Amino acid sequence: MSAIPLEVERTESEGAPAEVPSPEVPWVTVVHNDPVNLMSYVTYVFQTYFGYPKDKAKRLMLDVHHKGRAVVSSGSREEMERDVQAMHGYGLWATLQRDR
Repeated sequence: MSAIPLEVERTESEGAPAEVPSPEVPWVTVVHNDPVNLMSYVTYVFQTYFGYPKDKAKRLMLDVHHKGRAVVSSGSREEMERDVQAMHGYGLWATLQRDR
């Protein structure tokens, strides 16, 4: 009778990927600055869709305006895809990316 190993370590040369993204690392929705939407409208969207208080919505809007972008939500990829689509529905330029 032979023993069956409980755990097997694989090296890169055995075909294991060099780096596997951790499923715990969240995705984020990033809203980018554009020359079209008014600052008050962007603040309104953040309050309406995300339910953010006016102060937080305004702070995020100012990041978009001054820094060119702001992370407005984080979560699973599916949730962030939904948020990006919602931002597009409001006419905002948004993308998703893996959080670092």
